[in-house]
Amino acid sequence: MKFIVIGITDNPQPWFPPEVMEMIRQGRVFSGGKRHHEIVASLLPDGAEWIDITASLNAVFEQYISHTSEIIVFASGDPLFFGFANTIKRKMPDAEIVLYPTFNSLQMLAHRLVMAYHDMRIVSLTGRPWPEFDKALIEGEGKIGVLTDREHTPATIAQRMLEYGYHYYKMHVGEHLGNPELEKVTTLTLEEASHHDFDYPNCVLLELIGDGSSEFDNNSASRTQTQKNRPLWVPFGIPDAEFALLDGREKMITKMPIRLLTLQALDLPKRHVLWDIGSCTGSVSIETRLQFPHLHIEAFEIRPECEAIIQENARRFGAPGINVHIGDFLETDITTLPRPDAVFIGGHGGKLKEIMAKVLAVLTEDGCIVMNSVKAPKVTTDSHQLWDEVCQELGLQQESPMRIIIDEHHPIEILKAHK
Repeated sequence: MKFIVIGITDNPQPWFPPEVMEMIRQGRVFSGGKRHHEIVASLLPDGAEWIDITASLNAVFEQYISHTSEIIVFASGDPLFFGFANTIKRKMPDAEIVLYPTFNSLQMLAHRLVMAYHDMRIVSLTGRPWPEFDKALIEGEGKIGVLTDREHTPATIAQRMLEYGYHYYKMHVGEHLGNPELEKVTTLTLEEASHHDFDYPNCVLLELIGDGSSEFDNNSASRTQTQKNRPLWVPFGIPDAEFALLDGREKMITKMPIRLLTLQALDLPKRHVLWDIGSCTGSVSIETRLQFPHLHIEAFEIRPECEAIIQENARRFGAPGINVHIGDFLETDITTLPRPDAVFIGGHGGKLKEIMAKVLAVLTEDGCIVMNSVKAPKVTTDSHQLWDEVCQELGLQQESPMRIIIDEHHPIEILKAHK
């Protein structure tokens, strides 16, 4: 089966080279979105059949398969740039594809701004969730090009950035790019963009402008002092005193050196999903999110009052994308969550065996479990001994523990096991 995929802009009077025009004149079956149909309808031959590309792609491809002739598909911009040609390749890998691309929307926006874009990080939020966008923010990209949709609008993007303290960007928005009558390019502060309505279709180019001290991005009175003072670059190890704490109790947080050694024990550079069980203030999850933003993180905490604390700390340190589950882990439905390949147990409430058994049912074959054991003289239950007993009973292989003493604090042992 053959597909001819033609890229178009939002121009209501599109121009195509003679070769493409001849293909259109000779075509019989055409396809594209409703907006594409409106743009090219006057160019289609009499009796042409049109297949709408809708959200039910399986139904669309069933219609394609019912045709033995070639199909001409109209797609936005470059059909290989987060475009429909990739969908054809995935759904029908044996199909022949001939491409006639044009500039994609982010290229056109950069052209209008006369801005070099070879160093732009591209993120698509079109029908996609936030993780890749969050990752680009955490990694401090200087230019971020964003493909939007009707849910992930320029305003909601700006609101998310301000919520997590990423205020040191300006936002360029391109609307109806390629349409000589409706095209509009606007440059705004994030505060301005967060309250602005934009016509769709649109795209966004975020440009780093400094560390928050410039006149352009320091005009928002609504940001908290923490967000205004948030550093541009992620510190390697967040000082303990900067976290919001549970009832002000410093002992309820994993100390920064232990936190970093715990991340090392979890071997996070090669992991994909971290579960933080007993997350309390969220210090381990947040440190992980900032140092390893590629990870998917699920944080579990039994105390309801900790939810606001975790969210406050996530906003304070610019760590969006941590999924928080409040309630008893043993009663939490985990069937819809991604399987972890790294698990940190920060608290178990005397139910370590039950928690680890539940974790083992979903832990990947190459996954690991890490727990910190405090050697305090007044503690009646030896958590290291309990760990050893549970590991033996569940058939886990243990690695040699790491024993650490920090200042006047009690010794801590970092324990690690895997299948």
